[in-house]
Amino acid sequence: MQIQRFLFKTPARISVIGFGILIAVGTGLLMLPSASTIKSPGFINALFTSVSACCVTGLVVVNTGSTFSTFGQVVILGLIQAGGLGIMTISTLALMIGGRRPSLSERVVIQDTFTNSGERNLSFILRNVILFTFVIEGVGALLMFFRFLPGRTVCNALFISIFHSISAFCNAGFSLFPDSLIAFREDWILNLVICFLIICGGIGFLVLLELKHNFPFKRSSWSRLSLHSKLVISTTSILLVTGSLLIMLMEWHNTLSPLTIPGRFLASFFQAVSARTAGFNTLPVGKMADETLFLLALLMFIGASPGSCGGGIKTTTLAALISLGVSRLRGREHTQIFHRTISNASLGKAISMVIISIALIAIFVMSILTTELGQISHLQSRGKFLELFFEIISAFGTAGLSTGVTGGLSLPGKLIVIAVMFIGRLGPLVIAIAISRLRETPHFYYAKENIMIG
Repeated sequence: MQIQRFLFKTPARISVIGFGILIAVGTGLLMLPSASTIKSPGFINALFTSVSACCVTGLVVVNTGSTFSTFGQVVILGLIQAGGLGIMTISTLALMIGGRRPSLSERVVIQDTFTNSGERNLSFILRNVILFTFVIEGVGALLMFFRFLPGRTVCNALFISIFHSISAFCNAGFSLFPDSLIAFREDWILNLVICFLIICGGIGFLVLLELKHNFPFKRSSWSRLSLHSKLVISTTSILLVTGSLLIMLMEWHNTLSPLTIPGRFLASFFQAVSARTAGFNTLPVGKMADETLFLLALLMFIGASPGSCGGGIKTTTLAALISLGVSRLRGREHTQIFHRTISNASLGKAISMVIISIALIAIFVMSILTTELGQISHLQSRGKFLELFFEIISAFGTAGLSTGVTGGLSLPGKLIVIAVMFIGRLGPLVIAIAISRLRETPHFYYAKENIMIG
């Protein structure tokens, strides 16, 4: 009983255990003979694929379309859907359908995941999460079906459409094609549909819910949105526009050169959308310029928004820190934006998130450099640092983009990436809370004293 109380004492630990069980089940299913086309991918590759699918990352060590059978691909699709919605959401929904009331811990997990406060009714949250998910995925699959149908059977085109729709909405980035979506890089309808799915899955269910209540959107509707939704929408828009322009500028004479002028605009926009956490690519990432790879790494580090299917430090964290800096430069004591004041508790979480994330990335980058390069001189490993750094950022942001080094990683390197994907999906703060002893808050604090900064 003591072990059970320790494991299920906090919602954070419940989330970690839930994802762990889902990953274990997925690994076992992917190792079955019926899950692969020729031979079993092996325990490590099955574990890597299961973690990548559950954590909606999209990094792969084997080709999804050729290595896994239809059954294996269905398993991966199920892991993506479960990981995108969150194992606690699905388990709580099952409990509610079965007639048993969810526990307090289960309620807290759902409310913390999908809302910025605990004011909303749990059944209301679940109903809207499921409704938004399947309606948007269904519409996306229907639109993509007609693009995939030429040259394929109806069943094959339907499965490919459903697979990529779920993968896009859950920001997973898994594709059944060996080159992701490069073959469709100038297909405007397919690209825009996938971008729409990625953005919907990345802005969070709370924002989707508020947009639904304010539809049709008018000028006065903006003032009725919460501060959270305003920060998500504005930050996401700025990142997409800025990212698209910079990618187009940096890659105009490089990976964009074979495309038409309209195609270059489309590919730049698609890559800016996908780089946040989705992992699809219509341009060869391994051939991009160094400055473009660094830009993509920054976008992957920022990631999606809270309560969404994506990872990263989240858009609201970035917005809060920028607002804090601007307010301090203007000499304001409080952090203000959109005629609202951001609470000190939110700012503290944002600062903690960034500090912990940077520290973890530094540790894992040094670790994977050690396992993959050892004591090789940098003169003999030109370019490898950026590639491995890019890989870790991609895993942490659950983005799934890669320069092509994933399949060639050593066993320790794969284990490191697995750990980073797991931490990136749940969030560094959740992991820290889950492994902490959770001592009681002290009833006193020490005297304050100023220190020199800068």
